[in-house]
Amino acid sequence: MQAPEDHSSGQERRRRLAGARLYLVCGARPGGRPLRQVLAAAIAGGVEVFQLREKGLSPQELLPKAMEAVEICRQLGALCIVNDWPQVALESRADGIHVGQEDMAPAEVARIVGPDMLIGLSTHAPAEIDAASRAPVDYIGVGPVHETPTKLGRPAVGAELVDYAAAHAQRPFFAIGGIDAGNLDAVLAAGARRVCVLRAIADAADPEAAARELRRQIDAHPLR
Repeated sequence: MQAPEDHSSGQERRRRLAGARLYLVCGARPGGRPLRQVLAAAIAGGVEVFQLREKGLSPQELLPKAMEAVEICRQLGALCIVNDWPQVALESRADGIHVGQEDMAPAEVARIVGPDMLIGLSTHAPAEIDAASRAPVDYIGVGPVHETPTKLGRPAVGAELVDYAAAHAQRPFFAIGGIDAGNLDAVLAAGARRVCVLRAIADAADPEAAARELRRQIDAHPLR
């Protein structure tokens, strides 16, 4: 009898990441609603990766929320990523950890979490995209494409950086930053084939319908 597939292995996580097109980032109460309500709808609409982002919480406060997010994602078939805190990602048994340029270096993150956990890195400039190809990261975020209140003080990079990533990135990349159904076409035209959104789904009255519309546009541009 063939052994069941291990969905916690690094190989399986990277296989799933390679095929992912739509990534959602939000807090534990998106739009003031229970996380399960919004996340279940978003995954039904086509979200394949979810990142729990709660910048104002300590690791101790974040852990139970991360455990809830991991449980929901496991049940519904999405990858679950924790923002900023490698130890919380480990303790919650998340699929990955995402860090920014000012956070812990990817090499140090990899030392903490080991080889089976996905590592994501935010990038905001061509040099950072190039450096990511030499770092122990599995994917990068490229942006913010547009100004966004979730990245106060971070200037928009526009579609030009997406175009650069499409030509030069050595890791799967997700365009991010103020992207919604109304401006997604320009991001796809610049070469993005994977997209990360926040408010476009998390604040939508119908998260499932919002995710489906984003997927409709994204899926018209097959992965290369």
